[in-house]
Amino acid sequence: MLVELAIGDAYGGAFEHAYPSFVAEHNNLTGYVPHHGQPGAPAGRYTDDTQMTIAIAEALVSGLRWTPLLLAEQFVRAYHRDPHDGYAPRFHQLLSEVRDGEELLRRLRPQSDKSGAAMRAGPIGILPAVDDVLYHAKLQARITHDTPAGIAAAQAAALAVHYCHHRLGPLSEIAKWIEGILPEDVGHGGWALPWSGKVGPQGWMSVRAALTVLTGGGGLARMLHSAVALTGDVDTVATIALAAASRSPEVAQDLPPVLWRDLENGEFGRDHLARLDERLLHI
Repeated sequence: MLVELAIGDAYGGAFEHAYPSFVAEHNNLTGYVPHHGQPGAPAGRYTDDTQMTIAIAEALVSGLRWTPLLLAEQFVRAYHRDPHDGYAPRFHQLLSEVRDGEELLRRLRPQSDKSGAAMRAGPIGILPAVDDVLYHAKLQARITHDTPAGIAAAQAAALAVHYCHHRLGPLSEIAKWIEGILPEDVGHGGWALPWSGKVGPQGWMSVRAALTVLTGGGGLARMLHSAVALTGDVDTVATIALAAASRSPEVAQDLPPVLWRDLENGEFGRDHLARLDERLLHI
């Protein structure tokens, strides 16, 4: 799961908020392209979506009881040991300045409804019970996105993985299942409403777009291409969609080998993700 979502993030990051003409020309899955909007960032490098997901996954496999302080420490540690781009400018600056989780919690103003809590929530879906998924997704969301929409988006993203991992039904019904658990209105018309067009910055937009990609069926390659073709915040859409799809027995695991080969593989790159994945899937 972690390697697949990182591939989606790294591939999608090159197209985040890019011109539709750029997306149409280069979205062909033949390899990574340099990140649009991040001059000098090497192709195949993942963004904050994956880095914060790693922090969540490491918190899960630690076996420690989750608290806001534990998670804040994870976020700070993950960033400082291997700084990555892609964070919202203010949060990026804050992470760069703080030295521990206590300072991060003290300085944060967590009133965002954007996608940061949703993009990192996938590993939580591995947990065995829906109530556990909802609780942990909400707890981590409240650190940075303590709004009804920010929390609901994180819970929906985690539930998507839960549905696929625990084989709760056909992929075509995933959005309707989530809507049955999260019926509260956060202003977007419902999780099962198909998404079309450019994906904006709010978390519910990325999640609903990802659910539309998932219910469209096909293999991981088709889903990655479809997510990026939407334009907008496509790395987050791809991260959320591939995290869930990688755990579905219905989905062909057909990402091109070049995307596996060329995903960054430093100390916390592809091999680290694979090892962490192995631990995560056995908690």
